[in-house]
Amino acid sequence: MNIFVKVLVGIGSSASIGFGIWHFFVPRMWNWFSFIDTKATELVIAIRAINVFFSLSLVLIGILNILLVYGDKSNRYSIIVVLAATCILWLTRLMMQMIYPQGTFNPILQNGMLSAFIIINLCYIISLWCVAAQKITN
Repeated sequence: MNIFVKVLVGIGSSASIGFGIWHFFVPRMWNWFSFIDTKATELVIAIRAINVFFSLSLVLIGILNILLVYGDKSNRYSIIVVLAATCILWLTRLMMQMIYPQGTFNPILQNGMLSAFIIINLCYIISLWCVAAQKITN
């Protein structure tokens, strides 16, 4: 695997894993549940479950990308499939930040998130393009 692709996937995946780990603690840090009626217990449970699923997904996707790109057992097809799925997920997050920005109460936070999502997307999209453009040798 191209060293450039390994570096880009390493950066994007490290950021994905970091966001995933960080997101496990976000509800408590930002006191999410104080904004919800205490009688809405099912809503609290649902938000907690979605956040855990989301956080774990980010960590696992980051690890999966690293294992595929750095491993010697993966093939070009599997790398393309996982990188494409990762690109779609991060591109969706970037678009959501552009259309419905989070962190609007603090321009540094809002623009920092936007910048991070752009960088992560570029790491994965460029990696995908490089892997897909490789000539296949038999």
